[in-house]
Amino acid sequence: MCCHCRLSQNSVLEVEAAEEVVMATGELNPNHYPAQRAAKVVQHYLNTRHGSPYRLFGLQRVHSGNAEDVADSGRKYQLEISVHEIISNTTQKCSAEVFFPRGEKQLSAQVKASPCEELLSNDVKAQEEALYQRYSSNQSLMSAEYLPDSYGHIEPDMKPFWHLAIVASSSIMLNESTENTLYNMAQVANITQLATENEQLKFQAHILLHEMVSQEILHWKLLFSWSSAGGVTVLQTEQLPHCHECEKPPATS
Repeated sequence: MCCHCRLSQNSVLEVEAAEEVVMATGELNPNHYPAQRAAKVVQHYLNTRHGSPYRLFGLQRVHSGNAEDVADSGRKYQLEISVHEIISNTTQKCSAEVFFPRGEKQLSAQVKASPCEELLSNDVKAQEEALYQRYSSNQSLMSAEYLPDSYGHIEPDMKPFWHLAIVASSSIMLNESTENTLYNMAQVANITQLATENEQLKFQAHILLHEMVSQEILHWKLLFSWSSAGGVTVLQTEQLPHCHECEKPPATS
């Protein structure tokens, strides 16, 4: 099963409850939106911190959740979740805390997560180094579009770059997430390798994010670099105007 499909399955929610005007406090139903939204932010956080072409995290299950208001400064969620490292097919139960600040200016959510050592135990350094050496010495620069395609297919050689784009876009989803959003990666419309700089592979990508609450498809331009030694560094992001004529990406729910 493709990574996109597994990520999509992990994003399916029970929607039997009506939208809540007032956020619940105290113990949360782990299958309802408040707990699921907060837990999804933890997935983006883990990908931003630990993701790579050969390590990618998905939210498998929320076991329990608790929410509380923190004076007038924001809202804090305590969560017990199962996180799935998709490529090695490893799952671990982890604790996490997500704080959504309040204020006129939207600030990024703050996340603390237990180390989840089992998910990081799979040694991927050799694979990463081989990928880096292959594409840092290529005479022709890599370029691809529609990852995955309209049938959900990704060529095996392109899967590491699909994973890299998810890791890089996780920083956008982490920064943009609020209590009222639920982001998922939908598609890489295109990705192009640029000239290697400072021993970093450099990429420019046009990515499509699915905001699952509003059902909007959001287009972002993303410039990032990666190396096996330094990981992913997001250099520049820009949200693009809504594109009415763009091809609809594969469904993410």
